[in-house]
Amino acid sequence: MMRQPAAAGLGSLRSQLMRWLLVPLLILVALDAVSVYYNALEVADIAYDRSLLASTRALAERVSIVNGQVVADVPYVALDSFETDTLGRIYYKVTGVKGEFVSGYDDLPPLPANVKRSEAYPALVRFYQADYHDQPVRIAALYQPLYDDTMRGIALIQVGETMDARRGMTRKILFDTMWRQGVLVTVAALLVWFAVRFVLRPLMQLRSDVESRAPTDLSDFDPARVHKEVRPLVLAMNGYMERLQTLITGQRRFIADASHQLRTPLTVLKTQAELALREFDRTPNDPRALRELVESIAGTTDSTVHLANRLLTLARAEHGAVEGGIGPVSLTDAARQVALELAQNAVAKHIDLSFDAAGDVLIDGSPLLLRELVVNLLDNAIRYTPAHGRIAVRVGHQQIAADSHAVLEVEDTGAGIPASDRERVFAPFYRAPSAQLANPHGAGLGMSIVRDIASAHGAEIILADGANDAGLLVKVRFPAAKQA
Repeated sequence: MMRQPAAAGLGSLRSQLMRWLLVPLLILVALDAVSVYYNALEVADIAYDRSLLASTRALAERVSIVNGQVVADVPYVALDSFETDTLGRIYYKVTGVKGEFVSGYDDLPPLPANVKRSEAYPALVRFYQADYHDQPVRIAALYQPLYDDTMRGIALIQVGETMDARRGMTRKILFDTMWRQGVLVTVAALLVWFAVRFVLRPLMQLRSDVESRAPTDLSDFDPARVHKEVRPLVLAMNGYMERLQTLITGQRRFIADASHQLRTPLTVLKTQAELALREFDRTPNDPRALRELVESIAGTTDSTVHLANRLLTLARAEHGAVEGGIGPVSLTDAARQVALELAQNAVAKHIDLSFDAAGDVLIDGSPLLLRELVVNLLDNAIRYTPAHGRIAVRVGHQQIAADSHAVLEVEDTGAGIPASDRERVFAPFYRAPSAQLANPHGAGLGMSIVRDIASAHGAEIILADGANDAGLLVKVRFPAAKQA
């Protein structure tokens, strides 16, 4: 399954910032609106309950005992004001000390038994809500003590009003608050939008710089031009472009080296082929002369193929190719296999080739690249060791301080490399004078390949004199495998 780019799911950074800033703000405004609504209800209840209690007390002052009966002396004007006002209707009911109906609306909803006395006022008053004539009403129930020479007791005065005025006040408070908060949210959204644009301006400028750059421009971007949180990204981009520049430089060097090194053998090969054709036209019946030319062509072809293979191996080693993956690899098996494959070349030169391993030595690496490393070391040793010489291949462990290392050693009895040339032999196409005398047809790439493969595996190469200060000892020291 093809993996979708992460950017397709992330969307715009500006949009995400706007959403993360404004959506919580809108949620907070909605929660605040609910809080404001209930606070407005409470404020309206407090204000109108005080007015309702005042009306109830005014009515209670007109309730008295006359001739042993509870009477309510409510003038017509007061009665009219009780029944209606500019904001809604007002209802009242007076109940005597014996529970008898005295005055007002006898069907006014009674006081529920579970209503507690209001602690906000120094009076025996209780407030409750009920439905009356299909309208919600708020009722104040005040107990008024009555007494004279003939009787005493407590009368109940109830005054109710419709909820229109309270609701109107609540809506007004809510709408005023929401209007102000709407303006605040709008202003905040504009400020956030401008702030996000201003804060993201360096990123937008960085994007423009990336888009406007030429394909060949791999110079670094200035981390100081972006915010501190984005600088690691810019530094990572710079590091990536540096690695890319190294890769491109290596490719250019490889193309230049390959064209330079292959041009000579290919020219020789073409010249030999032209000589063979000319010789065939001159003496078509002389197979000896033709055979010599064909053998020269075959030798040149072999040298060219060997050079091409070395160039490809060098390019793969320089680029850190890891065909086959990275994992625990047996250095012992790799060295043994290469020794068996090249043993025939050693036998052809009457060279004594020995192999010694201290058990199964494991390292973390690429099997193919490690094989190339051993092939180049052993092939060089066979090429530069004279007949009847000796070559020893050894694999083992070496303890340095607290670290354990895997070690590959290839020791020969050849001409060796002078100490002054041991650093230069790792340069591509460089050949020490002693190597040119021992093998005039070499390419000068073997040790360069060994160095690049060793670097890719974090290994160290040490060149030293062989036993009895004769020949060459190549020691490659690898980090031991982290886990078998």
